[in-house]
Amino acid sequence: MASSERKLGVGICGLGRAGSIHLDNVAKSFDLQLLYVVEFRTEHAQTLLTKYHQDQCEIVSPSDLDKMLSDERVDFVMVCTPTNLHEEQVLKSLNAGKGVFCEKPIAATEEATLNCYKAAESNGKPLFCSFNRRYDPSLRKLYNERSELGQIQMVKMCARDSPFPPIEYLKISGGVFHDCLVHDIDAACWILGEFPKRVYAAAHAHNDAIKEMGDVDTVAAILKFESGALAIIDTSRDSRYGYDQRCEVFGTNGMFLNQNQRPSNMIKEELNGQSMGRMYNSFADRYELSYIQALQHFCRAVKGEESIEISKESTINVSKIATALEESCKKGCEIEVPY
Repeated sequence: MASSERKLGVGICGLGRAGSIHLDNVAKSFDLQLLYVVEFRTEHAQTLLTKYHQDQCEIVSPSDLDKMLSDERVDFVMVCTPTNLHEEQVLKSLNAGKGVFCEKPIAATEEATLNCYKAAESNGKPLFCSFNRRYDPSLRKLYNERSELGQIQMVKMCARDSPFPPIEYLKISGGVFHDCLVHDIDAACWILGEFPKRVYAAAHAHNDAIKEMGDVDTVAAILKFESGALAIIDTSRDSRYGYDQRCEVFGTNGMFLNQNQRPSNMIKEELNGQSMGRMYNSFADRYELSYIQALQHFCRAVKGEESIEISKESTINVSKIATALEESCKKGCEIEVPY
C-alpha cells in the first residue's frame, strides 16, 4: 500500500489524445508526482513536459519500459497507448507491483482481459478500466437519485462526436462500436444495474474514408433488458455543431434529463428570440471534470481507501455487448448477448 503521507509516483504510457489529458491532470495535482512518460516521440513528449513544468519527469522509449517499472517510487502506471499495446503494458506493470489505470479496452480480447485481471488479483494491485462518464458530476447525480424515478423503463443516450477524429486515429480505434458506443453502453448498464439480454443496431457510413475502412459513423442501437427496460443509443462520429452529449432516464414516477454542458449557461432573451452559447466542442472539454474525478477515485484505490468501482464483469460484458451490436449491424437482426 502506498503511504498516504507522500505523493503517489506516476508513469504514463503514451501521450496521444487521452495521455495528454492525463498528463495535464497529474501535473496539476498536489498529491501526484509524474516520474516517467513512455513515448517514442521524444520531441512531442518534451514539449508537453515543458508546457506543464514537469522537469523532474524522465522520458523513456517503449523498449525501455522496464526502467520505469523497476523504479520503486512509481506507485501506478496509466496506460494510454494504442489497444494492441495494452495487454503487454498492463501485465508488465501489474507483475512489477504497480497499480494500473487503463484507457479502454484493457486488452484486445476477452481472454487477454481476463489474464490482466488475474494478474491484478494475484499481485494485489488495482486495475481500473476508465469508463470515465460514470464520474461526470451531472450523470453521477442522476445515478445517485435514480430511485426517485420508480421503475425505470427507458434510458436514452445521445453521443455525437466533435470534432471529426483524425483518419489515422480512426484506423486504430477499433471501430465505432468499441471506440464510442462502449461509453454509452457502460453508462446505461450502470444506471439500470443490469446487462441487456438482446440488442439490435442499424448504422451507416456517410464518410467515404470510414466506409473504405469497413466501419460506420452513424449508429442507432437498442438494448433490451430482463427487467423490461430499454436503452436507446444514438451515436455519430461527426457532429459539426458541437460535442452533443445527452442522457434521459424515464420511469414510473417521472423523468431525469442530463442536458448538454456549455462553457457559459447564460441565456439571451432579445427582440429576435432566445439564444445561448455553443455547447462544448470536444470530449476533453465536456468531460474535463470526469477525467479528474476518475483519477481521484483510482488514487484512493491505490492508497487502499476504497475499492475499484468498475468491475471485471462490467468491463468484459460491455465489450461483449459492443461486439453483439456490431454483429447485429452486419446481419441486420436482433442478437442475444453471449455472457
